[in-house]
Amino acid sequence: MKNYEWRTGRSCVFKNYIHLVFVTKYGREVLTQAMLSRLESLFYETCIQMEAELLEFNGEDDHVHLMISCPPKLAVANLAGKLKGKSSYFLRKEFWSQIKTKLWKNRFWSPSYCVVSCGGPTLAIVKKYIENQRNPIEKHNIERSKRFAGKKRNQDKKWLA
Repeated sequence: MKNYEWRTGRSCVFKNYIHLVFVTKYGREVLTQAMLSRLESLFYETCIQMEAELLEFNGEDDHVHLMISCPPKLAVANLAGKLKGKSSYFLRKEFWSQIKTKLWKNRFWSPSYCVVSCGGPTLAIVKKYIENQRNPIEKHNIERSKRFAGKKRNQDKKWLA
């Protein structure tokens, strides 16, 4: 298994991995191996343009899977829209004769997509880590402690007199 490195932004350090799945319109079996190869290069190029990184890619005749590392400032919806829009444009332009009979109203991708965050510890581990954080001391407890400490000092002064 690959060990993906931490990335840095202007004011953050991150490991944001998302798994995207795009399905062809109506699940039509359109994609060939040549199209998948072209999609990989288009997705790679688009990710670089959007300051993301395509880590893994593969697909079948009716859908593709991508694993992408993206910075926190990048909205997943914007990334998905750009990936689908650019790839649809170039596939229709370069493979029109193969796909024209399989498209519905010139639409290549389904308008929806699947996105899942991935990598890192399990949700149970993160939940337990957060639950075990030290709770901040409440303000009224601090004030009560100060009053108690002040009384004790005054009592000590009485004993010394």
